[in-house]
Amino acid sequence: MYKKINYITAVLVLLASISVNAQITTQSPYSRFGIGNIKGTQLPQFRAMGGISAAVNKPSTAFNNNMINVENPASFAGITATTIDIGMTGSFTTLKNANGTNSSFNGALSHVALAFPVTAHSAFSFGIMPYSEIGYNYIERGTISSADPNNPASTDVNYLYSGEGGLTKAYIGYGFQIADHLRLGGNVEYLFGNLIENRSSEFALDPTTGAPTSLNTRLQNKNSIGGISFSYGAQYDIQLDSKTSINFGYSGSSPSSINSTNTFLATKYLNDANGDEVAVVQTVDSIAGAQRKLKLPLVHTFGIVLQKNDRWLIGADFRMGNWSKLSINSVNQGLQDTKGVSVGGQITPDFAAINSYFKRVDYRLGFSYDKTYVKLNDQDIKDMAITFGLGLPLARPNYGLAFYKMNFTTELGRRGTTNNGLLQETYINFHLGFTLNDKWFRKFKFD
Repeated sequence: MYKKINYITAVLVLLASISVNAQITTQSPYSRFGIGNIKGTQLPQFRAMGGISAAVNKPSTAFNNNMINVENPASFAGITATTIDIGMTGSFTTLKNANGTNSSFNGALSHVALAFPVTAHSAFSFGIMPYSEIGYNYIERGTISSADPNNPASTDVNYLYSGEGGLTKAYIGYGFQIADHLRLGGNVEYLFGNLIENRSSEFALDPTTGAPTSLNTRLQNKNSIGGISFSYGAQYDIQLDSKTSINFGYSGSSPSSINSTNTFLATKYLNDANGDEVAVVQTVDSIAGAQRKLKLPLVHTFGIVLQKNDRWLIGADFRMGNWSKLSINSVNQGLQDTKGVSVGGQITPDFAAINSYFKRVDYRLGFSYDKTYVKLNDQDIKDMAITFGLGLPLARPNYGLAFYKMNFTTELGRRGTTNNGLLQETYINFHLGFTLNDKWFRKFKFD
């Protein structure tokens, strides 16, 4: 029991640390739009299969080999042991346009999820993970001409755009089975976080005197988000034989109106000769604590999986989101509806093999394609990735029913294009997750 208490204590510490570290974990100018880059809630084992999730239930009949599929809460019905999943993520990103390239690395704790069986065919789950991320910083250079016809001199000006923050999702869900083949489930989710954007105009110093030619200006807009949303799902399987089945799945997120506290600040400031800010001269305008709304759209995902228990599965998802309806502070964000597809699968040569470790390993491969909600210069911004990964069983303890697995995933992807003066992102994402399956609350008998 003391070990179980230690597990729970460690999880609570990690839950707290996610909300602290979930701020600046991306370097993507495309995160400027909407609520940032949508992360999704797939754990590493699902991301390795291209992100398929809607129809994935439980690929193994083994009692202590469960996966938490947050994307479709109907899958919770198949959880048969206490399951804990904790992970982290890292990303190498290269930005490219006609003027050159720039590379960066970011890393963070990615998720904590737990699930507990309630009955033989139902379970509940709760956890926390990133929902969206904002992180960008770039400059546009321009020139302002004098309005005095007798003094045609011009001044160089830099337009600075930066943003940070994002939304985090905490959820609690329940899934249950009806009859032999139908599973239903739902999640209650709490979205919270800050969306911060800054726009600045910085004027060049006088080349002769080194004095400012004009005061610089900055506009900061901050939305502090906190509110409830809902997601739900269903799964239905058709048995082809004792071990082979076709699974159909659907998951969705309902339109939600979430509270947002808006803060706006306009300031004038000065830079020194090195370009560093030295003083705020004047606060031009400020609006603090205005109560607004963030309205999230309806999102659907449909999936199908063909699987042979304990050996392999292959499947596909199709998703679409009505993101053209997204509004922040009653302002439509000018986005477009999204569409995407994922295909992928997993094979386990022999999960019960004794003499060969590599036969017990899960081998995963997938592909994903998305038309994102960003459209610039009449060009759809698309996101494509090839994914692969391993599920590595870890040494079992000498007693009990505990089962441990390390899931490692790599995503090789590209977002955007260099056409029409746009920017292309090439990324390599690494996801690492640790899964514990154990039987808690057992009653022991002694002779």
